Formats: sequence, structure tokens, C-alpha cells
Amino acid sequence: MGSILFEGIEVALSEQGAGEPLVFLHGWGARKECFFYQTSYFCRFYRVFAFDFPGFGGSGAPPAAWDVGAYAAFTERLLRARGLAGARLVAHSFGGRVALKLLARRQDLFSRALLTGCAGIPPRRGPGYRCRVRAYRIAKRIAPRFAERRFGSAEYRALSPMRRESFKKIVNEDLTPCLAHIRAPVLYVFGRQDRATPPYMAEILQKNTPQAGLVYLPGSHFCFSEQPAAFNAVAREFFR
Repeated sequence: MGSILFEGIEVALSEQGAGEPLVFLHGWGARKECFFYQTSYFCRFYRVFAFDFPGFGGSGAPPAAWDVGAYAAFTERLLRARGLAGARLVAHSFGGRVALKLLARRQDLFSRALLTGCAGIPPRRGPGYRCRVRAYRIAKRIAPRFAERRFGSAEYRALSPMRRESFKKIVNEDLTPCLAHIRAPVLYVFGRQDRATPPYMAEILQKNTPQAGLVYLPGSHFCFSEQPAAFNAVAREFFR
């Protein structure tokens, strides 16, 4: 455990074990410790590296409102600086968004990737949602502060202004076009009761990624921590 100053940002990280590298990328609002059951297990077989994205956990904030591309570029530079190119990868949710960008654009960065609860597929929206969006846009023009209080979620309202801008950039980007460009083997592992990234998203990801498999586990968006033994067994076999 520790931290380094990288490109002017204090980055909290951990590195355990020895051997071929295995990188972990956490989800939005989380931190590297969410993978405790995985890092404490896989450090017996690999050089395990995990870090907190800028703006999360123990890492300092980015200098601007970053989108997925900015987080991906920073992640690539950090991993290359640490000598981790060619690593295996485990990524969750928002970390999956970053992973999709990198897997599509940087073929040498990861040898294979396990993405759990991977975000990046636009959600299915009904008429009610479209009505709320139109109402929000009208209210924002007339009374911006009221619009933010009335329509924003509690999670969104709790963010700083810069983090709100980053959040909007990230959640509004459709990463489906990245999938066809991925060449590394990918395994998607999803919880059957996942509501944040439902099973239909998993099926879209698997169908459109050239070398991809899909495994469902009991549990929710955090099936890797709810079913650690099963998740680790699936990952171990995939990485073997």
C-alpha cells in the first residue's frame, strides 16, 4: 500500500506478489479495496497491481472534468510507467468503460481481460424517461438551481461541480463502437440480479466483442465480492 506522485496527481496504489502482472480497475465511486477478495487471492500467482482512479479513494482529483478517454489515457500512461504492459486485467463497472477504450485502441496493453458488471452500453429508456429529460431541459433554462435539485439524483447532487461534468460525460458515452476493435480475449462476468448493468447489457457486450465469453453468477452489480470464491475460480481458469 502507498501512493506516488504521477503527472502532478497523488495516486494511491497497491502492489503485491510476483510474476506476470494482473491489473485491477475499480468502478465509479469505489476504490481499489473493493477487490480485496481478489487481490488477496491472486497475489499468490501474479504481480497484482491496483490503484484508485484520480478523484476516487485516496487519489487526488484530476485537474479538469475528465471523460472516459481522459481516464483511459491516464491509466495507460501509468501502467506503462510501472512496466505493466501486457497484463491480465480485471475491471468493474466504470473500470470496464476505461478497459473497453484501452482494449480497442491499445492492443498490446492487456493480454486478456475479465470485465464484471461492465458499463458502457446505453440503457433502455421508456417514454417516461424522455418526458423527464424534456422537463429537465426546460427547467434548466428557466431555473437552473431548481432543475438540479428537482431532477438530479442524490448521488449526482452530492458531487462537486467538476465531478458532475465528468459524470455526465462518462455516462452519456456509448462505447458499443469500441467492441468490434477489441482483439484480446474477453470474459464478461455479470450478476444475474444486477440492476445497474442488467443482463441484456452483458449479452450486447458478448455478442459484439470478437473473442468474448459470458458467465453469470448469483448476485448483483458486485457479484465479485458477494460470490468471491466462485468469481475467483472463474477468473483463475480464464487467466490460466
